[in-house]
Amino acid sequence: MERTNDSMLTEFVLVGLSAHPKLQTVFFVLVLWMYLMILLGNGVLISVIIYDSHLHTPMYFFLCNLSFLDICYTSSSVPLILDNFLTVRKRVSFSGCMVQMFLSFAMGATECVLLGMMALDRYVAICYPLRYPVIMSKNTYMPMAVGSWVTGLIDSVVQTSLAMQLPFCANNVINHFVCEILAILKLACADISINVISMAGSNLMVLVIPLLVISISYIFILTTILRIPSTEGKRKAFSTCSAHLTVVIIFYGTIFFMYAKPKSKSSVGANNQDITEALISLFYGVMTPMLNPLIYSLRNKDVKAAVKNMLGRRNSDGI
Repeated sequence: MERTNDSMLTEFVLVGLSAHPKLQTVFFVLVLWMYLMILLGNGVLISVIIYDSHLHTPMYFFLCNLSFLDICYTSSSVPLILDNFLTVRKRVSFSGCMVQMFLSFAMGATECVLLGMMALDRYVAICYPLRYPVIMSKNTYMPMAVGSWVTGLIDSVVQTSLAMQLPFCANNVINHFVCEILAILKLACADISINVISMAGSNLMVLVIPLLVISISYIFILTTILRIPSTEGKRKAFSTCSAHLTVVIIFYGTIFFMYAKPKSKSSVGANNQDITEALISLFYGVMTPMLNPLIYSLRNKDVKAAVKNMLGRRNSDGI
């Protein structure tokens, strides 16, 4: 199945955990349950934010975008993962693989930038509370959210387009659950230095810069909180940021492991290493979106109150 001027690669084979059939059944049930929790948790969070007018603020607007992103991201990959667990060697068309890779990469890149925007929102709220309504007006936070989506989509278009132009030779077996860009690059039978440089630029734009923004924002936030005289005031100020900070640590901790160092063809490791990276990718792709609504709801009194209020009204309407 060589990809030359006369013959085009038409499909990829996803290996996943085909060498461990017993684990496939366990992971199928586990991932399916987690996916349903993602749809339920993020769906409820979006509904609550839309339903309760008290939550129509910049912070919850960004949170609503984050929940929608998590649903889109998991929906672009989890169905393929579940199908992969049910088959020994899952075959995916070349075009289908590229579409899935584009969607997953776009959603992941968008979330990176969005988390940076959310950090800026918390910085303004804590450091400039009196000016917060003026600074973070609708004319400010709407373009910030749109900019996050546009950045992620453009970045994914660039990376996917470069990957599609690569020649793929006889080996079309992907040691992964989904069409993941680093796993795809390992199969190319040509120089991928342009792709590596492009991925490095992508890392700088959607990983390093947002992380710097988050780090600098929290340095100023921490400095401001420490200046608050009362312990109760410090606790309340920090509680508004703790959920976002927890999500950032989980999200960036896993994504940096996968994307911070793009590998060229010469650095391809053993299959066991590939499966380990695939499992970590699975954790990043499913566990994080599942935890986000739990983190924000358990650590946020406004969200918990809004949920109770919505459920109370529905019960009273039913009566």
